[in-house]
Amino acid sequence: MPSLTGRAGSQGMGRLRIAIVAPPWIPVPPRGYGGIELVVDLLGRELLHRGHDLTVFACQGSDPELNVVAMADDDWFNDLGTPDQRVREATYLRRVYQFLKGDQFDVVHEHTEYPGIMLAHTLGVPFPAVATMHGRIGPKEYDFLREVDREIGLVAISEAQKVGSEDIRWDAVVHNAVDAQSLRFSAHKDDFLLQLARITPDKGQHVAIEVARQANLPLVLAGKVDPDLRSREYFATKIEPYLGDRVTWIQNVVGEEKKDLLARARAMLFPIVWDEPFGLAMVEAMASGTPVLAFPRGAARELVEPGVTGFLGDTAEELAQLVGRLGEIDPEGCRASVAERFNVGRMADGYEAVYELAMTGYAEPFRPGHTMRMSGLRRGEPSR
Repeated sequence: MPSLTGRAGSQGMGRLRIAIVAPPWIPVPPRGYGGIELVVDLLGRELLHRGHDLTVFACQGSDPELNVVAMADDDWFNDLGTPDQRVREATYLRRVYQFLKGDQFDVVHEHTEYPGIMLAHTLGVPFPAVATMHGRIGPKEYDFLREVDREIGLVAISEAQKVGSEDIRWDAVVHNAVDAQSLRFSAHKDDFLLQLARITPDKGQHVAIEVARQANLPLVLAGKVDPDLRSREYFATKIEPYLGDRVTWIQNVVGEEKKDLLARARAMLFPIVWDEPFGLAMVEAMASGTPVLAFPRGAARELVEPGVTGFLGDTAEELAQLVGRLGEIDPEGCRASVAERFNVGRMADGYEAVYELAMTGYAEPFRPGHTMRMSGLRRGEPSR
């Protein structure tokens, strides 16, 4: 299927009844960390602005302006990463899909990924469904998606996310969006580097420390330490020993403080050591007029426009050298590029086009009792 990262030509679509299913852990919009919830909020508001009838399923504390049906308590976030997580998730999704079966929608838009798709299949949703895949897609995920790709509209958030899954029927690629006008802009930059991300080995904070050392600039690390043992050990051994005058750690950055850091930093560092499917913090930084220095992994090649919104380098040494070229980046041009490429209207156009595909039969509604295809089948082979 073609990419729908541009305007999809879906203007003039009639009013739809749309159900969006957000994850149960963080309110919509998020008060701090919560990339998926931020995307759901921006998309939901734009769909309402376009005249659609929207219902958002989310946890307590979400904005009632989005016509939220709260199906999860606001303290369930504390169960993330514990044995109770799966039970909470199953409880939430069963409530959502029992509600959906008793109502009538034109399309359901899933953001809980695999558990939501599985329960929709099991219970049988009598109308078309679309799922945005926000996370990593590896061999095990491929096997699952191959079994459902004819029954649900699958949306990737970047071309990079699809690499290795070419035999899966993707309906579209729709990039996430930011509201550039809600972010602070500054043409003047202070002499510090910033990395805004959860602290975990995959995010490469240890590389950011080395980049800042070689560039002889202070570094601000902003983000919580992931609760898993691997991340806590990573922080204790690779990050904490280097904290001091030159490396500052801010555990919880939200609201105006986050906007201020994004606008004032000389550059955002994104030396990830895995193939991240998007990277919303990169786009937020660029929308603030702050260039990004990143490894060319995952979606970074799609998001960073070299010489306009930042630069890509293969090593810490290369990124440190690229600090010397940051003066080539025009903050106004950096922000304008993001406002054009990653605006909310463009994202909504893409999803409206996917909804239309689903409603015209491209993605068949789930049917109770229907047996999924065996994972050995490929596109073009009949379902069993």
